[in-house]
Amino acid sequence: MTTMHYKGYEAVIEFDEDADIFHGEIVNLRDVITFQGASASALKKAFAESVEDYLEFCKQRGEEPEKPFSGQFVVRTEPILHKAISSAARRAGVSLNKWVVATLERSVR
Repeated sequence: MTTMHYKGYEAVIEFDEDADIFHGEIVNLRDVITFQGASASALKKAFAESVEDYLEFCKQRGEEPEKPFSGQFVVRTEPILHKAISSAARRAGVSLNKWVVATLERSVR
């Protein structure tokens, strides 16, 4: 699967061989936003237009558009793991949040 990015929004792209067309869907929103194009350039244009339409729609309704990512997420874990990472953070002399962020950053590089 291929991804595209525009103004912080991310879309996944698929090719429908039977219809000979590309389909895209923005994946980092609760709202469903899809688009399509017969070529890569048409698909990129449709993606940008879809994002701009979404932003304009929100503006007209007086609503804040959903941000692709807020920077916050909840992680549920077993109590024993919670205790272990809390202890690791204390040993490292940092907050639990800073320890988790540093560990995640190392794992995605």
